Amino acid sequence: MTINEAQDEVIEEFSDFTDWMDKYQLLIDLGNEQQPLDERYKVESNLIDGCQSRVWLQADYHDGVIDFSAESDALIVKGIIALLIRVLSGHTPDEIIDADLYFIEKIGLREHLSPTRSNGLLAMIKQMRMYALAFKTKQSM
Repeated sequence: MTINEAQDEVIEEFSDFTDWMDKYQLLIDLGNEQQPLDERYKVESNLIDGCQSRVWLQADYHDGVIDFSAESDALIVKGIIALLIRVLSGHTPDEIIDADLYFIEKIGLREHLSPTRSNGLLAMIKQMRMYALAFKTKQSM
């Protein structure tokens, strides 16, 4: 599945709800469905700077694609990172770097987040792209 196909799937899923309380519940459910992050990855170097909550992000590169795993101590943030993983995980560094993450606007996520959560969302995306850039650089050496 391409990044855009994954985004369209997320948009479709969220379009079933008109009330933002239901959308928040969907985010919480998505976060709760996510596999817990292995304790060995809950280290300082995997914490994302710029998030009000604690968010650990692990990136593994194999067979030309990056697989992300993450965890947060905040329910909604856990759901947000679960969405980002669903859309970006399993893709090449170039696909991740070049992705236009339009689903964030389409589902109304950015406008319904507090300024600090919105900054956290941007920090998560930035960190995922930094991993992609690092793996791309490493692969071209």
